[in-house]
This record gives sequence, C-alpha cells and structure tokens, in this order.
Amino acid sequence: MTSTIDRDAVRAGLETGEIVLVDALPDSYYAARHLPGAINLVADDVAAKAPALLPDKAAAIVTYCSNPACANSGQVAAQLERLGYTNVRKYAAGIEDWVNAGLPTEIGQPA
Repeated sequence: MTSTIDRDAVRAGLETGEIVLVDALPDSYYAARHLPGAINLVADDVAAKAPALLPDKAAAIVTYCSNPACANSGQVAAQLERLGYTNVRKYAAGIEDWVNAGLPTEIGQPA
C-alpha cells in the first residue's frame, strides 16, 4: 500500500525541488487547475507514458487527485510501484485541500 504525504510535506518538497508531482486526474481537470509543476498521468496511460515522463525510478514521486474520496491517485501510485518505482507517495487530501489552504495552482497544459 502506498504511503501518504500531507500538504505541508508536499509544499516543502516543491519548494526544495525534491518531489515530482503527478496529477492523476483526466486532462480536462489538469488543464483547468493543477499543483505547480505537476505532470499529468492517468491510470490508463501509466505503462505507456511513465518511462518517458518519470525516467528516474528512485525519484520522490507524489500522486494526487481531487480529494480523499478520489481513487485516481492511488491507482496511479500502485501502477508506478508495480513498474518498479521505489519512492511513491500519495497526497490523499488532493487539490481540494491545497486550494482550500489558499496555495497557488497553475492552469493549462505543459509546454
């Protein structure tokens, strides 16, 4: 089972550049709003896209989706772990927690 990470730890990891954020929501949700620097990777695409998007299997990866009721982040995290990623955690509170805390988000697709 994937371990979890809280908002403060996510924020600290972003500030230091020590984590890679993975938004596990569909493209339209990602384009509308995502955490700063997050990449978009949904469960159906993990096997095909993870090697290119996440080449370092030892990197500190944090998956997230909407809120604790959303299963997407857990599904993506589990698939990454099955592919051999060794440092995957889940921000279970998700983007709703982040936004409710007044923290910044980004919009649009990556360049």
